[in-house]
Amino acid sequence: MANGLKSAQFLMESRFAGAADRTAEACFDLGVAYSCGTGGLPVDLIEAHKWFNLAALKGSEEGQTMRAEVAGEMSAREIAEAQRQARALIAATQLRAA
Repeated sequence: MANGLKSAQFLMESRFAGAADRTAEACFDLGVAYSCGTGGLPVDLIEAHKWFNLAALKGSEEGQTMRAEVAGEMSAREIAEAQRQARALIAATQLRAA
């Protein structure tokens, strides 16, 4: 069991690193992790929507599909917060690149 937890933690750490580079796959994987509670993460639909949204913006059709699915379980206020967080992450990343 300990090896499984260590593997899950390694996966999540590697996906966070990839998400900082904003690869569609890394963002999608984080969306899945937050929507399902994978790797010890809490289920957090706002975080899931944010990461699926970022994946979709990078061209992931799966990200688009999952974003819509998660949005069906969220309030309008939660969706707005997820979108705000995604925009903030994009802006922060663009500032670092400049």
